[in-house]
Amino acid sequence: MERFYCIVRRKQNMVAVMYVWTLGLLLYPGSYGNKETEHQTDICKHTLSCSECIQSHPSCVWCSAKNFTQGGESEGSRCSTRLELIQRGCDEEHLIDPKGLVQFLKDAPLSESADEDTVTQLAPQKVYLKLRPGQKRTFAVRFKRAEGYPIDLYYLMDLSYSMKDDLENVKKLGSDIQQVLHKVTKSVRIGFGSFVDKTVLPYVNTVKWHIQNPCPSRTERCQPPFSYRHVLSLTSNLTLFQQRVSAENISGNLDTPEGGLDAILQAAVCTDHIGWRNVTRLLVFASDDVFHMAGDGKLGGIYMPTDGRCHLNENGEYYQSNMFDYPSVGHLSQILTAANIQPIFAVTSNVLPTYQGLSELIPKSAVGELKEDSSNVVNLISQAYNNLSSTVNLQHVNLPKGIQISYDSHCPDSTTEGQPHGLCSGVKINQTVEFNVTLWMDENTCQDGLQRFKLRVLGFNEEINVDVEPVCNCDCKDQEVFSSYCSRQYGNFSCGICSCMDGYKGKHCECHQEKHDSNDGCIINGSLTCNGRGKCECGRCACNKNVRGPFCECDDASCERYEGQLCGGINRGVCNCGACKCNSNYTGSACGCSLDTSACSTPNGICSGHGKCECNKCVCDKGYFNKLCSDCPGCQTPCQEYSACAECKAFATGPLRNNCTLYCARVNVTMLKASEWSGKDKDGWCQEKGEDSLITFRVTEDGDLVHILVKEKQEIQDNIQQLILGLVLGIVLLGLTIIILYRITVEVYDRKEYHRFMKARSQEQWNDAQNPLYKCATTTVVNPNFTQE
Repeated sequence: MERFYCIVRRKQNMVAVMYVWTLGLLLYPGSYGNKETEHQTDICKHTLSCSECIQSHPSCVWCSAKNFTQGGESEGSRCSTRLELIQRGCDEEHLIDPKGLVQFLKDAPLSESADEDTVTQLAPQKVYLKLRPGQKRTFAVRFKRAEGYPIDLYYLMDLSYSMKDDLENVKKLGSDIQQVLHKVTKSVRIGFGSFVDKTVLPYVNTVKWHIQNPCPSRTERCQPPFSYRHVLSLTSNLTLFQQRVSAENISGNLDTPEGGLDAILQAAVCTDHIGWRNVTRLLVFASDDVFHMAGDGKLGGIYMPTDGRCHLNENGEYYQSNMFDYPSVGHLSQILTAANIQPIFAVTSNVLPTYQGLSELIPKSAVGELKEDSSNVVNLISQAYNNLSSTVNLQHVNLPKGIQISYDSHCPDSTTEGQPHGLCSGVKINQTVEFNVTLWMDENTCQDGLQRFKLRVLGFNEEINVDVEPVCNCDCKDQEVFSSYCSRQYGNFSCGICSCMDGYKGKHCECHQEKHDSNDGCIINGSLTCNGRGKCECGRCACNKNVRGPFCECDDASCERYEGQLCGGINRGVCNCGACKCNSNYTGSACGCSLDTSACSTPNGICSGHGKCECNKCVCDKGYFNKLCSDCPGCQTPCQEYSACAECKAFATGPLRNNCTLYCARVNVTMLKASEWSGKDKDGWCQEKGEDSLITFRVTEDGDLVHILVKEKQEIQDNIQQLILGLVLGIVLLGLTIIILYRITVEVYDRKEYHRFMKARSQEQWNDAQNPLYKCATTTVVNPNFTQE
């Protein structure tokens, strides 16, 4: 109780502290913020070849002009932005800036109907792209639903005992399903398969007689349990469908989950057994219970993961069921997507949420609520097919490493951009939708050779073949083998530079490595080799990036910055040996000052006639302010100018009370009592705030003299300040009063409860009488080795 009492008091104190803290925030609000400073960095790396340059950034360009580099500049300075290279003297002819491109190698027109010899719903069919690292290229993809597109429907049914009444209805629905789908297309084929579960404990009862007849009652006949059985391949013969399905019988198992995922996987990968065509593929999965998934097989001693292959024997049974574990949802989703199969989960209401969650993980799938006897399965299939077929989902397959992709979907009713796949819903027959597919390659991930992948709309067999050729190398037209430019044919010339043979180096391959190891020619006045900004080659300096000169003494990256950019950026100026060389319209040490005056212009002249324009900004004269120097609070009226003199001479207060004679020598002040000015004209009187009152006066100028009539003092009635002060004090007092009252009330209540508790303890009387039926237990232990004498 004492502990409880302490905890309550501690909480009350915390409440009071929180209230005061919150009150303080309300009365003394503060603002917090931070500023981010962005610094631009050089985008082009100091590369030593044209290929490395164009791979570093899509804005980087290589200059292939001979003798472009000057006085100690490294060949790496050839790599820069187009504007910078042009400013440095490289002409357009020698700028190497390869661009990507898009070509449609095959673009057949879209079909109106599936009755044509070749149905085309997706265009273009083959695309060729050239991609430079970091550079984006976009092409358009069109899709149009053709009328009467063929359908293959495979009905996969749970034959556990709880689906007994459903089986009877399925035996009759073959013609109904085909009749409904015939409204969409004339080419419909239907097949049938069934499943129960793995035939080992704990999934089924492995007692011999129970295996033979798993029905709950021995008087009822059921077929032995099985994992998955393919009953009928896809066919348009409805009579055969009804005969084969009618021959099926119900089965049974032990646990609640079924082996449905095993069955779906086998139905998807056993293409030859099922008879799938390259048309719309629907798999209707009917069940009234949940499913086993990867890992559940360990309960039956099955630990080997499924291999995703077809394992049906000549009787159509999954004979490897007891060897491989159930598939995972991710594996199953991958298999169904690769097989272009659209599953429709027809399940009862008790497991509907489970299959809705499963459907979210499987692209192009649908879920419908199945009645207990499957009587509504035809309508369910029809609705699910309409939803699936009206949804156009464009995705990529086997996208090469290093290539990124995004989709912009232009649907009939909406547009989405930058999505990981294209998606349009509610697409009608013969309605065309368009997707903009954007590709780009990560920087520094160039891979030689053609890269290939495919685009396809889920649920349809057509594909777009996309060939991507990375632009990783420069196509230089000046190649010379053993060029005379490279010092007596000691190297090959390409892209403006020499590639030296082994043992030679230098800009023109002019020196042998073994004979030119000295750094004497790269040192001046005892400094570091090349001033520590480069390396010595052939007795001459090869400087680092942005550094040049015979001894790398000139640094083109050490200039002042304006707004985080060197010399204000390329549009304002360039850094030339540590000093900014500004463009014609800028000046200043960092080219931060614009010579333009448009921002200072007003109808009344530059800076409203009250200032001068510096760096396209107004510098106002004394007393004037704002962007265009149009405001002047310091330009005083006579009332403002003489209020201090009126106060000091009339009342000996105010800012000039100690220097009144000095500053107010030409001012004469006359005091007026209330009786003297009550009837005077009220116009022309000034009223200014004094030190502790309102000063009311009238100014009259007479040459060099100023005459001031001052009225008697009036107390300042600053109602707003008093109101705010009173409101703040009222809030504080109210808050403290509430806290004190609350604290007193709780304290009194806690003390009463504590005294009541202590009183109850003191009055406790326990009955110590012993139960006459109770006998105390006794234990006797005898040591067998003890011998009592």
